[in-house]
Amino acid sequence: MHITQLNRECLLHLFSFLDKNSRKSLAKTCHKLLEVFQDPLLWSLLHFHSPAELKKDNFLLGPALKYVSICWYSERVKVCNIEDWMKNNFQKDFCNRHETTVNDFLLEVCNRCPNLLSLTLSGCGHVTDECILLLLKNCPNLKILKLENCVRITDQTLEAVTLYGGSLQTLHVDFCRNITQTGLERVREKRPSVMLRAERSANMIPDNKPEKKLMLEKASRKWVQL
Repeated sequence: MHITQLNRECLLHLFSFLDKNSRKSLAKTCHKLLEVFQDPLLWSLLHFHSPAELKKDNFLLGPALKYVSICWYSERVKVCNIEDWMKNNFQKDFCNRHETTVNDFLLEVCNRCPNLLSLTLSGCGHVTDECILLLLKNCPNLKILKLENCVRITDQTLEAVTLYGGSLQTLHVDFCRNITQTGLERVREKRPSVMLRAERSANMIPDNKPEKKLMLEKASRKWVQL
């Protein structure tokens, strides 16, 4: 029996065992397999290992999508974690290549995947509070939000959770250095049912704006002179 003689349910089941690239390659072989590739039911879960994978055309976004993870475990993540005003030209050029990639992808998820249940982001140093806020507003069924090493995430995200995270059951904000204890306490107060974890976040050194940093340096020098 040729693979195309199988019914739709069997083909969907077979496709489910393949990674995104293999699914795309198989879909190119004939029209019937392309239709299977384009079936929304095939795309309930998406996992990415780097922002570069988000720009490929080997996946589909749709209302069937329930689980998304973008976990970038690379030495290059350290560059994204440097405060913007401290980056040299080489580091800025590197970040410019993918600075909006994850945010743009998440905005597409907001628009096309209203039934999302779980989002995990790790090493996504350019993800913003505004993007997470829109996601919480547009994906009202979101139950799990895990953020790790996302340096631009601040207490604004925690505030968005208190306002729009009505379905949220689990919230992780690990190693997010601009999260404060005050923000965490507010989540515990407003959303006591949420399983909240913030490993190291409130104990890390937060970013300081250049002008604030300069004022601290001046004050320090003045104190030494006295």
